[in-house]
Amino acid sequence: MSHLNRRKFVQHSLAAAGAVALAPRLSTAQSPNEKIGVAIIGAGGRGGSHIGQFLKDKRTDILYVVDVDEAKGNARCDAIAKSQSFRPKLFSDMRRVLDDKSVDAISTATPNHWHALCGIWSMQAGKDAYIEKPVCHNIAEGSALIAAARKYNRICQVGTQSRSNPACREAVAFLQSGGIGEVNFARGLCYKRRKSIGPKGDYPIPAGVDFNLWSGPAEYTDPKITRQRFHYDWHWQRHYGNGDLGNQGPHQTDIARWGLGIDTHPSTIVSYGGRLGYQAERMDPDYVDAGDTANTEVTIYDYGDKCIVFETRGLEIKESADDELNTLFGSKKGNKIGVLFYGSEGYLVQRTYNHCIAYDKDLKVIKEFKGGNDELHFQNFLDACASRRMEDLNADVREGHLSAGMSHLGNISYYLGENNHATVKEIGEALEQVKSLDDNQETLRRTVVHLQDNGVDLDKYPLALGPVLKFDTTNETFPDSPEATALLSRSYRTGFACPTADKV
Repeated sequence: MSHLNRRKFVQHSLAAAGAVALAPRLSTAQSPNEKIGVAIIGAGGRGGSHIGQFLKDKRTDILYVVDVDEAKGNARCDAIAKSQSFRPKLFSDMRRVLDDKSVDAISTATPNHWHALCGIWSMQAGKDAYIEKPVCHNIAEGSALIAAARKYNRICQVGTQSRSNPACREAVAFLQSGGIGEVNFARGLCYKRRKSIGPKGDYPIPAGVDFNLWSGPAEYTDPKITRQRFHYDWHWQRHYGNGDLGNQGPHQTDIARWGLGIDTHPSTIVSYGGRLGYQAERMDPDYVDAGDTANTEVTIYDYGDKCIVFETRGLEIKESADDELNTLFGSKKGNKIGVLFYGSEGYLVQRTYNHCIAYDKDLKVIKEFKGGNDELHFQNFLDACASRRMEDLNADVREGHLSAGMSHLGNISYYLGENNHATVKEIGEALEQVKSLDDNQETLRRTVVHLQDNGVDLDKYPLALGPVLKFDTTNETFPDSPEATALLSRSYRTGFACPTADKV
């Protein structure tokens, strides 16, 4: 929807809503006595974290909460009223708050399919925007967000909070100063248990939820849903989410790019994996999970002289014999989430958002880096809102686009190849032809062992191998694959179309 049409939509609704009588504020918020007026878009679990951070910062007032679930939104408004001197107004449609000039910034933790359009509409309305990761649902949306931020001179921060944490900032500085020698390769891990979301079926929309607005830019489905739990499990349906490669992944791919000094998209991408193991878990060989994103996925990103590999494992992380990874990440079993940099003189590991460790080649600790929390990232956003300098941001929208883009590109290879089932031997032979700084065969071996440890019969439920895709990093197209290029964007519903970068 164009800004002009959106403005016309909200004229009468804002008049009906009335003015919010609060302390005076300016969009530049240059005086310490002026408050930054904030609208929270999406009041679920992560939205609650946003609320908590803005309530902590005395520079802000939360004027509005926007959520399509009336009960959830009212509960958030009631809680906010106990911490600030007034109760924010609740709306289900974000367009009803964007023309209120007392709103200086929005902070959004909606489902992924809403991130980009929410940010673009907000910046068109003159608001700064804090947008959760992944900053976009697809590549084209990310480019449009960058264009909107630059055109409207808006501050746009992405919720990759490690960029503001001292542990990661100091570790990256140590890495880039030669602390572990020359570094050209990084491995990101999302070894994070994800149980089945239940069988596919037609389940009712929860009472009080406006499913039309919840669907927004995504195709409207009837209004029935195909998963049992409405509010979180959309992550594992590609119509709305991006799987764990696009959920947890942007945190780690962002750190990997940052540490390696990579400021572009990869030139070649290939993925293999599947949604596997739930049949054994349920002891039902015919069981079909409602999710359609991979719970096991390995993606190789080639940048010419540098390389990143990202591994997603959603089944139980049982005790393994991966001695090097176990030592570096400090555990033999259980979740492992982080980034491992391979240097000529040692290793550097991001174990958590606020803890990194450097090792020598003998796996002896050289140096540890600690410190960080969400608060620092929101403070950085508000600092930039006051200074009006995008250069002050630790996670500008362009960084978010490049990191989220890695998940989108990896998923495109997987989606195009998800029916290309192959034996382990066939995948191994194909990987022999894939340029990588990793030991592709060893990574495949570890992946297979993980699946077998979880009872996956790879003869009956084989891995899928995606195509090796060449990406034009300047024009953001796949010159040799119109099928892949078609997946760089999506079809939008009337009234909820995300504009392209040249039309924001």
